[in-house]
Amino acid sequence: MSRIDIHHPHSMPKAKARKTVEEVAHKLAERFHMTCEWEGDVLNFSRSGVDGHIELGPKDLHVHAKLGFLAAMFKDPIESEIRRVLGEKF
Repeated sequence: MSRIDIHHPHSMPKAKARKTVEEVAHKLAERFHMTCEWEGDVLNFSRSGVDGHIELGPKDLHVHAKLGFLAAMFKDPIESEIRRVLGEKF
């Protein structure tokens, strides 16, 4: 099993950062048929072959995902896209 572990700084107020994370998660949910659900300041997401979360901190985001066998073959492009979106949105 492969893992993605990204820490990304942000300077947004918590409410705005949460709304931005929700917007990104909504797009991912539509595009990749993922389920997403908040549990406190952690947005959990999953689909077949992918389980993870985005933890919203006061000054950073922590994205952690476990990729199953098939998704692991695309780890590098998946991680690059996550970093690109975080850079664009935050």
